[in-house]
Amino acid sequence: MPSNEHARDPYLPPATQPVRGVVWAIHLAVPLAGLWLLLAYPDRLNIRWEHPPSHFLLIVAVAGVNVALGALISQAATRRGDARLLLVSLVFLSSAGFFLLHGLATPTVILDQGSYGFDIGQPVGLTVAAVLAFVSSLPLGERAAAAVLARGDLMRAALVVVLVAWAWASLVEGLTPLSAQPPQGGATIGVVSWIGAALYALSAVMMFRIHRRRPSAMLVSLVTAYALLGEAMVAGFYRPNWLMSWWEWHLLLTLAFVFVAYSAYIQFRREGSSQGLFDSVALAATVRRIQAQYDEALEELVGHLRRMGESGTGSKAPIATRLAGKFRLNEGQAAVLDRAGQALAAERELSTRLGALVDVGRQARVGLREEAMVAGALERVREAYGDVRIGLVSNGRVAVGSREFTVDDFKETEPITGGGAVVHPLTVKGVLAGALEVPVGTTRQDEALAATLASQLSIALENARLYRELETLFRQYMSPDVAASLLADPDQAALGGSLVELTALFADLKGFTSFSERVAPGEIVEMLNRYHAAAVPCVLRHGGTIVQFVGDALLALFNAPATQEMHAAQAARAALAMQEAAEEIAAGNPGYPRFRIGINTGMALVGNIGSPELRGFNAMGDAVNVAARLEGMAEPGTVVIGATTREQIGEGATVRSLGALSLKGKEQSVEAFVLTALA
Repeated sequence: MPSNEHARDPYLPPATQPVRGVVWAIHLAVPLAGLWLLLAYPDRLNIRWEHPPSHFLLIVAVAGVNVALGALISQAATRRGDARLLLVSLVFLSSAGFFLLHGLATPTVILDQGSYGFDIGQPVGLTVAAVLAFVSSLPLGERAAAAVLARGDLMRAALVVVLVAWAWASLVEGLTPLSAQPPQGGATIGVVSWIGAALYALSAVMMFRIHRRRPSAMLVSLVTAYALLGEAMVAGFYRPNWLMSWWEWHLLLTLAFVFVAYSAYIQFRREGSSQGLFDSVALAATVRRIQAQYDEALEELVGHLRRMGESGTGSKAPIATRLAGKFRLNEGQAAVLDRAGQALAAERELSTRLGALVDVGRQARVGLREEAMVAGALERVREAYGDVRIGLVSNGRVAVGSREFTVDDFKETEPITGGGAVVHPLTVKGVLAGALEVPVGTTRQDEALAATLASQLSIALENARLYRELETLFRQYMSPDVAASLLADPDQAALGGSLVELTALFADLKGFTSFSERVAPGEIVEMLNRYHAAAVPCVLRHGGTIVQFVGDALLALFNAPATQEMHAAQAARAALAMQEAAEEIAAGNPGYPRFRIGINTGMALVGNIGSPELRGFNAMGDAVNVAARLEGMAEPGTVVIGATTREQIGEGATVRSLGALSLKGKEQSVEAFVLTALA
């Protein structure tokens, strides 16, 4: 025969679930099949066996078990503040109470003969329990659950009053019809039994749906108990008393209660505590609250363990003992909680350190200076690694805290251990550039993590110095946008380009040639540098990219290579700002030439132009050529814009029309405007 070990394990592989479902269905179908056989063959199978003492002892024993279950569930309901557990406890208490009254009314025990109370006591109790079972299986909302809990004591008291009143009416002869002798064959509650059976069936189905979401042995036992109670109501419909069909519903009640009791016992043996026996039956909100409490307790333990690890002092016993008392854990469970806390603390520490490594890698980005990188990395890694220190090489020596090292101290880049810390070298292109001091770790991952951190910091340090060199060499020869784009994607340096809409700005100095003829070359350079020093920030501040300087002229692009909204308006603002800055320079230097600026918007081919040996970033197209021609038509100190630029700027521009101009190289005339102000 196959082992029945899996029958006690609620957490089975998915492959075993269909088998368990079939076995469970067979267990529920067998009693109904047995009832059918008893009714189909009354003479041979449905025999009469009247033995009041056996009946009384059976009921008293089962009712006692059921009362104990109801009390346990009621205690869990009070402890958890859960409405479903309260209702389930009332299911067991009401069915147990009426079952006990049925036993007390057994003929020849207290009464000399049977009574209505004896016959219908248990069906009535099962019907009351069926209503409670149905309500308990509903997905009670927050308000409904609160209303049930608020009336918990009232419902318990009402149940006690009903049971006492039923006992008095059934056991005191001549007091009420319940103590009178029933008709021949016994009494039933008729169609109400079928209503109760239907309620139990619905309750079992809805509880099974909860089990599908939260699999547990206790929910399975409760589903089975509800189903068996429903079958007991069906079996109890068939009379007369003392026949095998009558005894069957007693057996079904016994199986229902004992099944739940057995499941609770197995879970108690497994966990060693009654604290969470019925938590799986609780409402979803209660389960979430319980889980939050467990998470909070575990976090408290983890925090305590981490603080112990940082300080190196303290005992974990007080916190573990307090949590064990709070959640009523036995010694084994407290030990498991302790190990789980240590494992989670180690995992959190590992995650924190890995996160610090990632953050250090992020700091190794374009434009971050070495000092800022080191300061930021030091602040971040100290959160994860403790008292970390970083020192950089200066005059062939590196100081880390109170310790000082030379290049020769690090042979083959091996770390140096001592003083409760490990010192790892930081290298740039294989040459010692600094040192990292990390406290000695306590786990086997600490050494590897510290080495990885040193490697990551070395890369970040090398990148910071490389970008500083690029800042000095690369960026001074091109726009920051172009430099950043090339650093992020070197493939952009390939020859070729793409067609985009842009706004081109041409500017040069009117009268530069005559000025150059009458002054010394040094003064020419000084004048150009002063003008360009004022003009370049105006372009960059408005998102433009300066493509080239040609003597006294410059070309700037807007919306290329970086995408830019309202690029025509930005180019116009940059041009007006350039003229304002140039006027201030010219006012203090009589005889200086003046800027003239031309702007035009349109499609152009933007990309790298040249040869494999030497190339430059530029733009080509009619829109750029027209901007150059407009600049040539402009008067000193003015800004001339094309019609497309004027249209994209909108109503905020103050312009003076120049009409349709005939430009060199253009067959058709071009409408132009002098821009004087921009809102």
